[in-house]
Amino acid sequence: MTRQTILIIEDDEDIRELLVYNLGKIGYAAEAVEPGETGLASATRRKPDLILLDLMLPGMDGLSVCRQLKAGKTTHDVPIIIISARGEETDIITGLELGADDYLAKPFSPNILLSRVRAVLRRIGQTL
Repeated sequence: MTRQTILIIEDDEDIRELLVYNLGKIGYAAEAVEPGETGLASATRRKPDLILLDLMLPGMDGLSVCRQLKAGKTTHDVPIIIISARGEETDIITGLELGADDYLAKPFSPNILLSRVRAVLRRIGQTL
């Protein structure tokens, strides 16, 4: 069975490393990229099973990336979990309205994030 792939679009190197390590530890194949344009190109080219997306990215911001992914012919059905320091109610609503499947404010617990990853993949019928 092929490992599920998770694309991490995040500009903070420490967070990228934390996510890659924790996701890999429980069996996911995690790829981390930045900035937003690179993440969008990678998602279009390789269609991951799930995307973890920061909002405050250099260049193309996360909301624009989310919007383009959800409008894309090959990426419209890829689930997205937004992870952002922007945790105001309006930010969360905007992210979810653009098509994100979940939203987690920074700082976050890695264990809660992993549970949310599993939950989103379970909802779409893809579990480890």
